[in-house]
Amino acid sequence: MANYDTVSGERWGLGAEKGGLAIRTLINIIDTISEWTGRFAVWALVVVVGIIVYEVITRRVFGSPHVWTYEIITFFYGFHFMILAAYTLLHKGHVAIDIIYIRFSPKKQAVLDLVTYLFFFFPFVIILLYVGFDNAVASWATGEKTLTARLPLVLPGMKTVTPIAALLLLLQGFSIFYRRLFFLTKGREL
Repeated sequence: MANYDTVSGERWGLGAEKGGLAIRTLINIIDTISEWTGRFAVWALVVVVGIIVYEVITRRVFGSPHVWTYEIITFFYGFHFMILAAYTLLHKGHVAIDIIYIRFSPKKQAVLDLVTYLFFFFPFVIILLYVGFDNAVASWATGEKTLTARLPLVLPGMKTVTPIAALLLLLQGFSIFYRRLFFLTKGREL
């Protein structure tokens, strides 16, 4: 009985490696996680806008400003910014030097992508994951509180976003790296 890759229709051993379906499924799962994380994170802006409206009304109409609103707005925006990193990478929204990149052939672009991911992207994200994890653990262990409003759990929660965002970014980077490697070796998109 022949085994076929349901994605490409190729028979294993004849151009598609055994286990190729598993890696494609993993890549699709990673991409789906990045997509849905991005869709979820957009709602953080609704919370930020709600808090800003609340603060403006209480400050301007009732003359009663709150210290905690500035911190919470900053933290929610930080969450929004960090957690969208993998989503932005998935949709090729990060800054790139396209003026040089587009002059290369698709194969040279793939080589450049692989080199930059290996020497710049992965080391940076791994360090971010490591340092972020240590900071989050220390924040939870000490029960760190915000400076002005002394709100509990806010800083540990927000510091936990950094390693989560780094892990999501690492996974999405793996997905893109594998796709570029596949293109370079097979001559077609995954």
